[in-house]
Amino acid sequence: MLPIAGKPIIEYILDGMEHIGEIEEVFLSTNRKFETKFKDWLENYRSSKEIRLAIEETRTEEDKLGSIGALNFLIAHHGLKEDLLIIGGDNLFDFDLKELIAFYRTKNKTVVLLYDMKDKERVRGKYGVLEMDSDLKIVNSEEKPEEPKSTLISTACYIFTKEDLALIGDYLAAGNNPDAIGFFVSWLCKRSTLYGLVHSGLWFDIGSFDDYERANAVYGKKLKEQ
Repeated sequence: MLPIAGKPIIEYILDGMEHIGEIEEVFLSTNRKFETKFKDWLENYRSSKEIRLAIEETRTEEDKLGSIGALNFLIAHHGLKEDLLIIGGDNLFDFDLKELIAFYRTKNKTVVLLYDMKDKERVRGKYGVLEMDSDLKIVNSEEKPEEPKSTLISTACYIFTKEDLALIGDYLAAGNNPDAIGFFVSWLCKRSTLYGLVHSGLWFDIGSFDDYERANAVYGKKLKEQ
C-alpha cells in the first residue's frame, strides 16, 4: 500500500493489467494483519477485473507462510489449476505485461521477467541472479549470492505453468525455504525448463528507503510531464 507519487504501488500493477483481455481475475495475497486495510482500499478502487483477496490466517512476521507458502495456500484454497501470472507487490515497472504473455505463448514454459543491473556490485547479496543461454533458457538461478555470476536479476514477475506450480508441494515437503519465490525458481530450473525475458525500461524493487525515494522522484517527474 506504499504510495509512489501519491498512488499505491499495487494500483500501478493493477492498472498495467487493465488492457490485457487474458487476465479476468486477480488475487491479492495478504494476511489477517493487513486484511482490513486491503478491504478498505478495495472498496474505492475501480477495475474491469474481478479482484479477490486471499487471506492467510497469520498476523505476525514469525507466523507468515512466506511467498511460496502463500502461493501454495492460494492455489489450494481457491482450487486454481491453470497457468498463473505472479507479480511481487513491491514491484514497480513500466513494462507492458502483454509482451511477457506473448513471450510465454511462444515458449509454453514458465517465464521470468529479468532486469540487467549492469554491475555485479549492485547485485551482490541483494537479488535473485539468473544466467541464460543463447536461446533465452535459464540455466542457473541463485537467490542473493555473495559472488554473482551474472548481472541479470529476477524482478519477481513470473508466468508459471500449471505443471510447474504442481511441484510446489514437493518443494515444500522436502523442507526447502518457503519464503522468497527465487528459492523455488532455483530449485525448479534443475527440474524443468524456464525462460527469461529481459526488461530494459524502468524497474524498482521497493525494498529500502533509498529505493522508495528514487522511485518517488522518477514517477513524480513522470507525472508532472504528462
